[in-house]
Amino acid sequence: MVLACNELKGSMLNRSNANEIMMCLNSFMTIKCIAFDLDNTLWAVNPVIAKAESSFYEWLKSYYPKITQKYSGEALVQHRMDYMYAKPEMHHNLTDLRKSWMRALADEIGYDHDYVEPGFDVFWSARNDVTFYDGALEMLEKLSKKYSLGVITNGNADVNKIGVGHLFDFSLSSEAAGVSKPHKDIFHKAMELSDHDFHQTVYVGDDPERDIIGAQQVGMKAIWYNPTLMPWPGGQTPTAVIQHHHQLEDKIVNL
Repeated sequence: MVLACNELKGSMLNRSNANEIMMCLNSFMTIKCIAFDLDNTLWAVNPVIAKAESSFYEWLKSYYPKITQKYSGEALVQHRMDYMYAKPEMHHNLTDLRKSWMRALADEIGYDHDYVEPGFDVFWSARNDVTFYDGALEMLEKLSKKYSLGVITNGNADVNKIGVGHLFDFSLSSEAAGVSKPHKDIFHKAMELSDHDFHQTVYVGDDPERDIIGAQQVGMKAIWYNPTLMPWPGGQTPTAVIQHHHQLEDKIVNL
């Protein structure tokens, strides 16, 4: 599309090809793709993680009781957080980071590593049992009929396991990208999965730095999902702000 427009601009102008140029540029600048963050944008993540940690702890009680004899549920979560905090080089891959912690925990208690995969599956199953914000799922279903939809996430939720993969044309995690938002590479790799240009894409997320500034630095428009009407913390302001998901389509149409 960019090449075609440039070729038109380089030709001798007349009324006919001037109109073609305008049509080409308008098509190029029209929003055709909407990419979403997941956690705290389409659902609240803290209750999901709390439920997943509880499911994992109950599983440990049944099959690896020496761990739960040493650690309460809260203490085990703190143990994990301390371990993860000390591994910033792994923060882009939360799956590997959790499994690494589970292996370290097994070594500490005296279990072998055979429990890691089934234990992670218990956690991950609950981690993908999400409750969408009011209106969020209906919004996705409606927009998917008009736009190409995608996901760019730092988390390890899986839209296919959740049951909404059919609504999205692409999904990219920081684990697959090798870097986390707001790094430019994750946005570039997402566009490689999309058929659209940065200027034809709007990104929707809740985090000012990772989502909004991250998307804008590569040329995307960015809509801040801000349900509590927090003040903007500073830096380049979002293209638009929504408090409720039902507001999104009108914001995009008017960009």
